[in-house]
Amino acid sequence: MKKLLVVAVLLAVAHLSAQQERAITTAVPFLTIASDARAAGMGDMGVATTFDVFSQQWNPAKYAFATQKTGVGVSYTPYLESIVNDVSLLNASFYNKVNDRSAFAFSLRYFGLGEIELRQTIDEDATLVKPNEFAVDGSYSLKLSETFSMAVGARFISSNLRFQDATQDSQAANSFAVDVAGFFRSREIAYNSFDGRWRAGFNISNLGGKIQYDEGGQENFLPTNLKFGGGFDFIFDQDNVLGLHAEFNKLLVPTPRDFTGDGLITAEDNDEYQQIGFLSGAFESFGDAPDGFSEELKEITWALGAEYRFQEAFMLRGGYFNESEEKGARQFFTLGAGFQFKSAQIDLSYLFSTSQVRNPLENTLRFSLTFNFGEEYFND
Repeated sequence: MKKLLVVAVLLAVAHLSAQQERAITTAVPFLTIASDARAAGMGDMGVATTFDVFSQQWNPAKYAFATQKTGVGVSYTPYLESIVNDVSLLNASFYNKVNDRSAFAFSLRYFGLGEIELRQTIDEDATLVKPNEFAVDGSYSLKLSETFSMAVGARFISSNLRFQDATQDSQAANSFAVDVAGFFRSREIAYNSFDGRWRAGFNISNLGGKIQYDEGGQENFLPTNLKFGGGFDFIFDQDNVLGLHAEFNKLLVPTPRDFTGDGLITAEDNDEYQQIGFLSGAFESFGDAPDGFSEELKEITWALGAEYRFQEAFMLRGGYFNESEEKGARQFFTLGAGFQFKSAQIDLSYLFSTSQVRNPLENTLRFSLTFNFGEEYFND
């Protein structure tokens, strides 16, 4: 019962925030959580960083630049750890290179909300339910040149958050979505005192139909998102490399607004909002903020990250993520580390919130374990 109240309070706070600040809320927000420790250690970024097994979430086009034939990875992210101990996000990823120019990949993300006790009265025996959400996806990436690749992906999403009662059966809400991504990786360039390499990438993810939990009920947008960013590797020698990265994110979802002009966002405004289709909403999202361009800029989050690699055996990471206080107020620093031994690598990350709004992942340690093996590929 405690957990049910916690979930209800969190949902109510999110709803009030959306009403007061026009924050954009979507269904299945777990798709936007960094599900691997490496990306989480650099401020929740990965669209233009170096390739890794978990590139599926950030930029699947990076798989075309994989340096080994096959890789698998698993990660574990506790959620709301300071309140409950059985809510978590799990990720399993796999990739395989077809040849030097192409690769395919699959991943599964599972967000479990633990067990919740339901009672009509205090004396009634509790009914245990286990709400959950998951996404299964696949992608294919191809080098279009020696320095640029693109990828397409498809995703099946299921959200089972309804509670069964005596009058109706509970069923999951499902949807399909697609991704389109690109990745640029320059050749190694010789500078005066070091070598360097430029990187850039973009990913349009979760573009698909709305999710509806009740027949005839409200339709909820997926977290369709545009990521883009760049980075530079300082290659001091074969043992010491420092990568610096910047990333920007824009939700391609319409902004809640006052359609009737009465100064409030009411049920009538919400009905009008529901009539917007997911594709037209993605285009509208670039210019529909009520306060114009200044508010559009507030809907863009940004992150800065760094990764130092020593002999490809030890990695140290740090990052900062920023979101406008009027659009969600997520602001935090992250630290991370990685250790590689032969084909295995373990990554850890930790988050420090700097916002007055508490972060569900605050003071949480996240773990990832990956294995890369098989034929090696050498990229210039």
